[in-house]
Amino acid sequence: MIRSILKWLSIGFGSIVVAMGLFYSYMRLHDGPVEFVPRFTISVGGPFRSGEIAASPTDWTFLKDREEIEMETLNLGTSKTIWISVVDGRMFIASGRRNTWIGQLWKQWPQRVSEDDRIILRVDDTLYEQRLKPITEGPDVIAAMTESSRKYGRGGAPRDDSIAREFVWLFEVMPR
Repeated sequence: MIRSILKWLSIGFGSIVVAMGLFYSYMRLHDGPVEFVPRFTISVGGPFRSGEIAASPTDWTFLKDREEIEMETLNLGTSKTIWISVVDGRMFIASGRRNTWIGQLWKQWPQRVSEDDRIILRVDDTLYEQRLKPITEGPDVIAAMTESSRKYGRGGAPRDDSIAREFVWLFEVMPR
């Protein structure tokens, strides 16, 4: 009886592992982040295979009220859905949980920007080849985090030292 139970538990566990492996492979081969339901995305996908490359805009204001865009990090070969902040025509990307164990495990792209800062942004079917510039201090920190708080309703009043204390990675999107 116990052998039979262990056998079926092993088969069930093995099936779950195989299914997760197949799903992970599907995500890594998919054209961009995987989306099951609109506005609910799995945050990882494969590199972009569709879209037309366009010149980088000098002003990102047209995305000020856009909730999400897609970003491919060239050093990882993966894409993800991101939130953005646009301040005075400049685009910023923040990624939280920097000091947490889950942030260290889950958030690979911000940690690897120092190795290769090249990214591709996909907005609808338009691709923009960009790079990321880390921002750690100054008035841009407050402006970007204030806009993020307004737009997404998270956090309280931003503090300049939150970046310095490494709670948040903050990057400005720059032309390549």
